Amino acid sequence: MSPKVLSSMELEADFDGEDISSTDGLQELWPLGEIDPKRARFPCCIVWTPLPVVSWLAPYIGHVGICQEDGAVLDFAGSNLVSVDNFAYGSVARYLQLDRKKCCFPANLAAHVCERSYNHSEVGAAISWDDALQSGMRRFQHKYYNLFTCNCHSFVANCLNRLAYNGSVEWNVLNVAALVWFHGRWVDKMSVVRSFLPFSTVTCIGILMAGWSFLVGMAAFSALLIGWFVFTVYCIKGLVC
Repeated sequence: MSPKVLSSMELEADFDGEDISSTDGLQELWPLGEIDPKRARFPCCIVWTPLPVVSWLAPYIGHVGICQEDGAVLDFAGSNLVSVDNFAYGSVARYLQLDRKKCCFPANLAAHVCERSYNHSEVGAAISWDDALQSGMRRFQHKYYNLFTCNCHSFVANCLNRLAYNGSVEWNVLNVAALVWFHGRWVDKMSVVRSFLPFSTVTCIGILMAGWSFLVGMAAFSALLIGWFVFTVYCIKGLVC
């Protein structure tokens, strides 16, 4: 039997169908499990917990991590160390679940669905949520931890850039901190107490011992800390990871 000869019209239709399927950057997303604080499972969430000493003086500062689709927490906990399912500095106090539909998961470089496809490719595009986190983990496993230049917020920002979350590849330590602080949810009432009680205690003791000048000192500390990150992130490119 002689092979069937396709007409030019049929061939063109076939190629058109292949183009549509290959350039469709929207991939099917698996359903996520439930958030379960008792089992420390926070699928596709950014999680936060207060830091010893530092959060006592500035309660808006804490340790952050980002979670895989199965809810396991990844966090940059020290030099050359990204912990998996072992969140440093205690249990999660605050969390924010992110929408995977706001991420860009291109099947290939020609199938980008975000507006900043070139910049996204530069920072490292990923085909799935977990793939982006694993790529970020491999990168930060070779970095030295520094509170002022390369910290846990830097790791989360790097992952969000790989995801091109919300169409942006300009995530940094400041907007990651603001995202969690202004949009995150407390796990329970005890988490609020755990986060603010040390700060309130230190503040009361400081006022009793040093007077209102203690508050001036704390305000100056916060201003210097925030000023450092604003200056280094937006004025000295590359200094902060």
